[in-house]
Amino acid sequence: MDTELLIVTVVKALVELAGFFLLGQGLLYLLAGEKREQNLAYQILCVLTGPVTRLTRRITPKAVVDRHIPLVAFLILLWIWVLLSWAKGQICSTVENRCGPDATPAATAEPGVVSRLRASGTDSPS
Repeated sequence: MDTELLIVTVVKALVELAGFFLLGQGLLYLLAGEKREQNLAYQILCVLTGPVTRLTRRITPKAVVDRHIPLVAFLILLWIWVLLSWAKGQICSTVENRCGPDATPAATAEPGVVSRLRASGTDSPS
């Protein structure tokens, strides 16, 4: 695996993880009601999404209300994810078979070969 492909894949996975944490926090915000601050799962998600929301607060104008920051952070992560998916597609399309399925024997085996071998009583396909 090439270095640039590895970097894009890892960053894309981290963006996905942060997005799912924000999504989970939003769902708990709706479901937990007024006592969400005492909910342990909500507190954990707040800690995990803290760096993303703090960075979003720093880069957004002051006109954005604080309670909208998690939504803005989620939308920014969504656009970053789209760009990283596009970049991964571009990296994969530059060289043939760069991102194709691996060529392990299990991946290249013919469907039904194992059952034919067992039926014939031999261990080798010849």
